[in-house]
Amino acid sequence: MRRVWQLLLISIVLGGAGLALFAYQSLRWFEHGDGWLAQPQGPVPAAAPVVFEIERGMGLAAIGQALAAQGLIEHPRLWRLGARYRGLDDQLQAGRYEIAPGEPPAALLAQFVAGRVMSFELVIVEGSRVSDLLARLRSAPELKRTLTAPDMQNVLAAIGRPAGPAEGLFFPDTYRYRAGDTDVVLLRQAYDRMQDTLSEVWRQKAEDLPFSTPVELLTMASIIEKETGSPSDRAQISQVFVLRLKKKMRLQTDPTVIYGLGDAFDGDLKRVHLRTDTPYNSYTRHGLPPTPIALPGRAALEAAAHPADGDYLYFVSRGDGTSEFSKTLEAHNAAVRRYQLSGGQQGADRG
Repeated sequence: MRRVWQLLLISIVLGGAGLALFAYQSLRWFEHGDGWLAQPQGPVPAAAPVVFEIERGMGLAAIGQALAAQGLIEHPRLWRLGARYRGLDDQLQAGRYEIAPGEPPAALLAQFVAGRVMSFELVIVEGSRVSDLLARLRSAPELKRTLTAPDMQNVLAAIGRPAGPAEGLFFPDTYRYRAGDTDVVLLRQAYDRMQDTLSEVWRQKAEDLPFSTPVELLTMASIIEKETGSPSDRAQISQVFVLRLKKKMRLQTDPTVIYGLGDAFDGDLKRVHLRTDTPYNSYTRHGLPPTPIALPGRAALEAAAHPADGDYLYFVSRGDGTSEFSKTLEAHNAAVRRYQLSGGQQGADRG
């Protein structure tokens, strides 16, 4: 009888030790992905990042089985037990994830709970147009397209904002989005960013500017954006245009003419275009065009709100991205002869 009890005690001790060893190895596998439990029992583990999607309503067991099916974990039941032990089994967020090879099971769980889903970038370029922005949205990867052709004709109304011309009203920047986000969400973000930025710049603008509304300042900023890519020239170009407006002179800036030509412009601006009247032709009409002509960035907005000092009335491109400024038509014509190539002129430079 004593022998039986000894054998029973030994069995209990060994069984307990076995259970303890199994529990230790299970925990090691869950936390670090190694140990003798980390032996492939199905698909070969991924050798490159894998896209894994948790669909809405997907349960913990189904997620574990899907992870195993894609070779991301070996023991879906242990993974599920680990999630439940930590009280996280109902906190996994739906979405599309990029899983690095060899990611430990616990790290996968943390990624799903935190909702660190794949993200993408949409870049709105300074000086581009709303039509360019809409084209980018149509080709953006993993972005849900909800805007239809009629919506494109009234973009602001389509995103739930007051209807009207949309040109210039979206802030150029890099926007991040998740797979499945909609084009409307991104447009609203860019619109709201422009409204906030424009309001801030308008509140801090210089005194005695010839703008009665923030949209007029925005329109001027869009012209400055298209006239130069040189940061050092923006404020001085702003000074030229502000002074011209004050003196009731025409702005005479080529980018407005080009915008008014629309799809008819083939890249070659001719003198006949300057004489063809449109609402945007600043050679035939006084004042600002009826809307912005592009999406200006912060620097152009600041330049429009804070023109440089000076009494220049003309400028011409030097051909290196910078401009030569003149106070008189005579000096300006000399600068045109000195710098202008191919006969093309731009920016208050035709007298």
